[in-house]
Amino acid sequence: MHYIAICSISIIARSHVVASKAARMPCVELHSTAALMAASVEEFNAAKEKLGALKKDPGNEVKLKIYALFKQATQGPCNTPKPSMLDFVNKAKWDAWKSLGSTSQEEARQQYVDLISSLVGAEAPAVAAQPIGSTKGFQTLLMSTEDNITTIRLNRPEKKNAITVEMYNELIEALDHAGKDDSVITVITGSGDYYCSGNDLNNFRKIPEGGVEKMAKDSGELLKRYVKAYIDFPKPLIGVINGPAVGVSVTLLGLFDVVYATERATFHTPFSQLGQSPEGCSSYLFPKIMGAAKASEMLLFNKKLTAAQACEVGLVTEVFPESSFQAEVWTRLRAYAKLPRNSLALSKQLIRGVEKEKLHAINDAEVERLMERWLSDECMQAIVSFFQAKSKL
Repeated sequence: MHYIAICSISIIARSHVVASKAARMPCVELHSTAALMAASVEEFNAAKEKLGALKKDPGNEVKLKIYALFKQATQGPCNTPKPSMLDFVNKAKWDAWKSLGSTSQEEARQQYVDLISSLVGAEAPAVAAQPIGSTKGFQTLLMSTEDNITTIRLNRPEKKNAITVEMYNELIEALDHAGKDDSVITVITGSGDYYCSGNDLNNFRKIPEGGVEKMAKDSGELLKRYVKAYIDFPKPLIGVINGPAVGVSVTLLGLFDVVYATERATFHTPFSQLGQSPEGCSSYLFPKIMGAAKASEMLLFNKKLTAAQACEVGLVTEVFPESSFQAEVWTRLRAYAKLPRNSLALSKQLIRGVEKEKLHAINDAEVERLMERWLSDECMQAIVSFFQAKSKL
């Protein structure tokens, strides 16, 4: 029998508040595709058995979701009387069920199966992702393919996934392989508490024999190739933003097809603080996505956005509670990965293809301006000041 074991009124009250907050979150809601891929009764029954075998408590918010999906799948939309406000437990359960609205029983059954599968998968023993497409293996990334999803994970958690020259090259290689493999979608995410803290400024300490001019030229060519890999990526590219994002990891989000973020994520592009200028086609895509005024706040005046703010201006597709972020997002991604591969790729070509030539021209112009900036006294002084401030910490 399905029930929610909640030990205190304060815990369930918190779940109720979070559920209400999620309903108000200013996000773009996507149409569910689960109805096209309804789980069988056998799969549903198997999921019920798997739920009983879970070793870890998934948390009250997830358990409310499980309860609601089970009720919707077995009984249909909620039509029972609303419990008293003082009946905290049953009121929270009723709210969760009621929030599913007119979701069909078949769709609820599929969502239930996917959610339980994601919870079971999260408890499986961790297996190191095998590097793909490189005989020597990746040093800064983890890359794996499962369930028609290729996942590229930035893996320098001790450095907040700051991007080194090596990581740039490995990401270009990983994207090239992901674009050619048999997966349906590609996901980029980060290890640890950060998605990515932007460029590792230690890159600027490694001056080659040709001096700073050679460094600026090499860095510009590398950045141009890196952004090009995103512009030309042929499959749906989804960002799973698991924490704060800074710099180039933010500007590139305009080239992703879907961006999901935890409520804990922030988005910061502090270019003028470092005497630099925008990249990743953000000088064109950000004003197009969010309007010139909002884009200027970010790209000119270094405004940091919360996840909710980024969602409101269209940079992020949807924001999820931290406690259920991974489970909810991966349930959705597995549903997407069941869609026809060629249909998705060809549809993306229609959506993105019309501007591809323009994006390449913008990438070229942004890199040229950045190379000028890197050689300017203003930029050099800003970077020196950064390292001086860092050394005092």
